[in-house]
Amino acid sequence: MSYRVGVDIGGSFTDFALLDERDNSIRTLKVLSRPDSPGSEIITGLTRLQQRDGIAPQEIRYFTHGTTVGVNAVIQRKGVRLALFATEGFCDVLELARLKIPHIHDLFSRRPAPLISRDRVFAVKERTGSDGRILKAVDHQSVLDAIAAARAAGCAGIVVSLLHSYRNGENEARVKAIIAGEAPELLTSCSADIWPIIREYERTITATINAYVQPKVIDYLAAFEQALTAMGVPVPPRITKSNGGVMSVSQAKEECVQMVLSGTASGVIGASYIAESCGFDKLLSLDIGGTSADVAVIINGKPEYGSGEIIGDFPIFIPSVSVTSVGQGGGSIAWLDSLGVLQVGPDSAGSLPGPVCFQRGGTQPTATDAFAVCGLIGHGDLGYQAVQVDVAAARAAVAKLAQPLAIGIEETSETIIALAISSMYSDTSGLLSRFGIDPREFWLLAFGGAGPMMGCFLARELNMKGVVVPPTPGVLSALGGLVADIKNDFIRTLYADIDAALALSLIDHGAALRAEGEGWLDREHGAQLPRTLQFSADMRYRGQSFEIEVPLRQQWLEQGDVQAMRAAFDARHTQLFGHCDASAPVQIITLRLVLSSPTPKPRLNRLPDADQPVVVVKQVQSWIDGQWWSVDVVKRDSLRAGHHFAGPVIVAQDDCTTCVPPAMQVRVDGFGNLLITPLPGAHHGD
Repeated sequence: MSYRVGVDIGGSFTDFALLDERDNSIRTLKVLSRPDSPGSEIITGLTRLQQRDGIAPQEIRYFTHGTTVGVNAVIQRKGVRLALFATEGFCDVLELARLKIPHIHDLFSRRPAPLISRDRVFAVKERTGSDGRILKAVDHQSVLDAIAAARAAGCAGIVVSLLHSYRNGENEARVKAIIAGEAPELLTSCSADIWPIIREYERTITATINAYVQPKVIDYLAAFEQALTAMGVPVPPRITKSNGGVMSVSQAKEECVQMVLSGTASGVIGASYIAESCGFDKLLSLDIGGTSADVAVIINGKPEYGSGEIIGDFPIFIPSVSVTSVGQGGGSIAWLDSLGVLQVGPDSAGSLPGPVCFQRGGTQPTATDAFAVCGLIGHGDLGYQAVQVDVAAARAAVAKLAQPLAIGIEETSETIIALAISSMYSDTSGLLSRFGIDPREFWLLAFGGAGPMMGCFLARELNMKGVVVPPTPGVLSALGGLVADIKNDFIRTLYADIDAALALSLIDHGAALRAEGEGWLDREHGAQLPRTLQFSADMRYRGQSFEIEVPLRQQWLEQGDVQAMRAAFDARHTQLFGHCDASAPVQIITLRLVLSSPTPKPRLNRLPDADQPVVVVKQVQSWIDGQWWSVDVVKRDSLRAGHHFAGPVIVAQDDCTTCVPPAMQVRVDGFGNLLITPLPGAHHGD
């Protein structure tokens, strides 16, 4: 027997999804995360799988892992202390950034302090021209002076980002070599190695984030590998990437920025797999964990991709699944500000100490505690028996807020829920506007530990088509890592006019990029793997400041067919903006390659048809929309295809709880998804 395993380590829970290669069936598990002891949750989970299902670690032949360690380090500003070595005269690159106010409608909005303060930016005497020619070689002494200054400032790592290194990284490589000889203890990241794109700030901030999280990522991955070795797992793990693919641990240690959105991307890939397999053509994925909620747009089973995603206060300019963080998670803490106004988040209780009702030392009420007080959770163990909900403890915690607010405990709890949903509504509606989406045409796929708990409340505010809750929503991110393909992105900056003179060099550039990509796949994952190559180019009219990405056919590059490329640009420009100028000169700025190799996909089991009515295990009293309701509790594993019932209802299962408010109905489809829609003629507040 052999198994493929996907693991997602979140702030509160660690999720396991196992694919049995005999029949492509899926098994799942959830254990509490251990941020205080990285790797121990892996040991706990594998041990429990062996005890529960008889699956020995030695039977695992493929292991993928998604994590939020990188993104959390940036958001919480708990990365390493860094120095930046920049070209003399250009040391203000991070301080200036793009001179944009983060929130233009906020009178109190302030630009964030850079990850590397100006006193830790040191000049290197050198110069590369915009055409890639070395105009001035690296001055050795200036690098030695910068190293001494970095040491004196207590820096543990160095970012090297020199002017025009996207065209020629020779001077950056020289600086890195000097650092390696004089100060080998300092981890060094060169912008030309991390992601050699045009535009100085974008390239520098991407390299900075890579270096900022690198020590934490290296330590974390080392502990992770040790845990797998200790358990006897015979295969090296693969790490999910921000672009929705997977890579080796060695690549992850060097290119940490590629896994900053690792855990988030895994969830979107899992949601995309469900959408494509079950036939949902228009979908928003809603992934709510203990700390945050993330939304992505999925059309015809394919997620949207982009670059410039915001991580905390900063953008990263690597290809990634396009995900928008929309605020609160289940562990977001409720508190009173200095004016006595109730607030929710952004601080989270995480897994330690966690929500008060989890009985793990938490003392501050969270959104999860508010749901417990309202009687919407706590009707069974959560997290595969990892958590027992203490409603009395949650009530006592919320009471500390209710007293100064002079309202009841239930009203306070419902206000906490409303504030969390309001924050999600605000950011999600902005995302819908950005993509030109009519929410009435879209399903909301709710997953993560708290997604099904909160999804219906958000969907009814957005007036969406309905909510989809997959069979194992609490572990969908782990499933996403399991089904993710091997994938990597490659880029070359050309900065050339699309004309006849480009044709010959285009053939060489395309061949070199292909050789680089296939060499990576052969080296990292094996020469016999099937592969797909997708070329594209960032193109613009000459004189414009920004580009559009244009898909290219491989044969155009092999034949140097610049006319076909120009025609593709005109078509793409017309598609995006409704017009093009066929007479205006066009430039190609960068040539891109996405190389991927497919992985085996599980078979989605179909449920048998219902032949008995829905079994209600008990009725409970729940506070919803300002009043008490008698609410049915239904066990998820008792449901069959075709079952249909109306809210208010609570659907309990091992990995999460689905809360269905009044005026909504549930239908179970053939794949076991819960399809939750408004009752005909019903409106919120009825």
